Amino acid sequence: MDCSLALMASAPISPRMPLHMTKIAYGASAFDDLQGWFDGREGEDVRLTTRYLPKRHEEMAGGSLYWILNHALVARSPIRGFEQREDNGRWWIILERKLIPVEPRARRAHQGWRYLKPEDAPPDLGDGTMSGDMLPGSLVKELAKLGLV
Repeated sequence: MDCSLALMASAPISPRMPLHMTKIAYGASAFDDLQGWFDGREGEDVRLTTRYLPKRHEEMAGGSLYWILNHALVARSPIRGFEQREDNGRWWIILERKLIPVEPRARRAHQGWRYLKPEDAPPDLGDGTMSGDMLPGSLVKELAKLGLV
């Protein structure tokens, strides 16, 4: 096992909730596009490239990457670890090949990734709720202002 993965895997489990991160689902215009990206991958995990290892990566043991689509958090993928690439010194964010729909929350677009505190992370959608039931981020934002979601 690569030492960078071992570092995260052997990090002491904190009694606090794990830290998460957010990232834009670049190139996806609908939830099905994002799901298709996951379905089109081979292997048991998905790898994303990032320039720098997050300074708080040890706090992310047990955390998730939350996907932003159309200005809303719509899904999450559990983080398995981080690994430095040999070809260019950048880092892999290693995710489980799993896309878990969450209750939509308005979120501004940003470059790269950002930390997401556990208390700000939306809950997973219930079993009876389909991802097609998601509202656009702009509508979620307006409904939240009115106290309706």
